[in-house]
Amino acid sequence: METANQIISYGFQDVALFIKREDLIHPFISGNKYRKLKYNLLRAKSEKKKKLLTFGGAFSNHIAAVAFAGKEQGLETIGIIRGEELAEKASQNPTLQFAKDCGMQLEFVSRADYRLKSETGFLDKLSAQFGDFYLIPEGGTNAFAIRGCEEILTQKDAEFDFICCAVGTGGTISGLISSAKPHQKVLGFPALKADFLQEEICKFAPDGNWELVKGYEFGGYGKISEELILFINDFKARTNVPLDPVYTGKMAFGVIDLIQKGYFSKGSQILMIHTGGLQGIPGMNSVLKNKNLPLIDIYD
Repeated sequence: METANQIISYGFQDVALFIKREDLIHPFISGNKYRKLKYNLLRAKSEKKKKLLTFGGAFSNHIAAVAFAGKEQGLETIGIIRGEELAEKASQNPTLQFAKDCGMQLEFVSRADYRLKSETGFLDKLSAQFGDFYLIPEGGTNAFAIRGCEEILTQKDAEFDFICCAVGTGGTISGLISSAKPHQKVLGFPALKADFLQEEICKFAPDGNWELVKGYEFGGYGKISEELILFINDFKARTNVPLDPVYTGKMAFGVIDLIQKGYFSKGSQILMIHTGGLQGIPGMNSVLKNKNLPLIDIYD
């Protein structure tokens, strides 16, 4: 599925900035989640699996996407959720309630147990509890996910000099690196402070013309400041493109800051990838309201 690129007008004279609206691929499985799940779902069906099991946090885009994909494909879904305390608050959480409404069975585990999510012993316990299932890693990143993310860029995107994306688990940028043209540089903007990302990406992507641009994490994963909120709302007002505060907001903030600092050479053509994630905004707005911070505007 091919998505359109939209010019972003910020009054820049020396560079051209575009955004690929991957968030418009699907109303509930948007952006990189659609790409990551595509071949995983095909694999699950080829293996005759009836259940999908995956992992995520309170406002996980991945949990919401897997829940809806399972409903759409006629597969049972199980979500292992980080934080036992969320069990009593699930009905107040828009993401978790959406997942439940899609039929996902939620299992809340301690943070200590959640860290064992890739350990064989822990997975064996889950198999004993839930039976046979197709395992999708946290964030959806595996070889099948990267294959899907390789399809984000098309031949029409060969005109761009820079490809920019947010980075969480490293799957999306790995796919972009694999499919980018030799003349293109891929810039990844981490959504979290994590030294392991470089190593994780190198597991899937070839050495080449790519870089992680640090300094735009705004304190870490899921952290947000008033400065970032105001930027996201201003971006929406200027372009009519909503951004999420966990991933794409930080990426766009970083790209525009780099443009203003003269990072890109004159005449550069820059493409930002909108990886979706908008479903988490209502939940984030609840948090912001409790902190007496401005809310994120996603509505016309």
